[in-house]
Amino acid sequence: MSKILILGGTGAMGVHLVSILENTENQVYVTTRKQRANRNNITYVQGNAHDEGFIRPLLQDGFDVVVDFMVYNTEEFRTRAELMLDSCKQYVYLSSSRVYSDNDEVITETTPRILDVCKDEEYLSTDEYALTKARQENILRESGKTNWTIIRPYITYSETRLQLGVNEKETWLYRALHGHTIVFSEDIAKNYTTLTYGYDVARGIASIICKPEAYGEAFHITQSKPMKWSEILNLYTSVIEEKTGRRPKVLMRKQSPNLAFGKWQVMYDRWYNRKFDSKKISNFIPTESFLKPEEGLKKCLKAFIDNPQYNGINWALEAQYDRWTGECYLPFRDHQTWKQCIKYYLYRFIINTSKRYS
Repeated sequence: MSKILILGGTGAMGVHLVSILENTENQVYVTTRKQRANRNNITYVQGNAHDEGFIRPLLQDGFDVVVDFMVYNTEEFRTRAELMLDSCKQYVYLSSSRVYSDNDEVITETTPRILDVCKDEEYLSTDEYALTKARQENILRESGKTNWTIIRPYITYSETRLQLGVNEKETWLYRALHGHTIVFSEDIAKNYTTLTYGYDVARGIASIICKPEAYGEAFHITQSKPMKWSEILNLYTSVIEEKTGRRPKVLMRKQSPNLAFGKWQVMYDRWYNRKFDSKKISNFIPTESFLKPEEGLKKCLKAFIDNPQYNGINWALEAQYDRWTGECYLPFRDHQTWKQCIKYYLYRFIINTSKRYS
């Protein structure tokens, strides 16, 4: 029996990991900002895991394993890493497969990282996500300790998260289900990607917990079948047609609109072909048992259509997309507020943001 602490365990992957560990012989503690009811062997600890005043006393209770789903900036992590490594037998750090550089071959854990080979000084001067994760990996490697394990998931999907390129469901799926044209781009659509069901990633994480042979190692946890983004788009639109009787229209632009305000993720990830060799993690879990993307994406998209829930719509961006497609939200749906309505119509008919999004 092990005592396990999960930081940020109420997010997309954390929820699955908690579910997997429930009813095991382990004692599992999960940090949460909201009050939640304990169940079986799961104890929720309310507090902000970014707050040292909260986390230090908690870690003094002594844990065999700490699984960390929190997102830190590099300097925050520099002070946090030593505390984590000193407080447990195994510290499981959530990195990302976005750290890998462009590679025409199948990616392994030894594939060079962007941080190590990039010459773009403008990009390197930022603390963009892929660079942040690589720098924090370095902090662990340079700590002089080996009781860490680095996990590098890539794009995960679930019943509540379905991505299309860099677009979350609030950007493309909301449009599709409300009869508007999906806006996508050829520069991303032509590339291969690898999408993994969030539950399978959590299974992979669970498989290396308390395994000394995983100490001081990095693992990406992905299924092995890549798909082109164009194939994923076709799968999405086919499922929507099957469920609603209407196939969404698609406007394909040459370049991603995100180049105007989120260019690094496009340039240093979505423009790359992402194909993974998962042999290393398969020493702990049979990756052939992972849900195939065609099956998993269909399952999750159908579930979402039956119970659609959005985190928030960018109405300025919606207005710009409608400028390109010639469409308009009339009348407003889903009980939008007057403020949201006014913002949309201002950007749709008066404020032209085409330069920003082109």
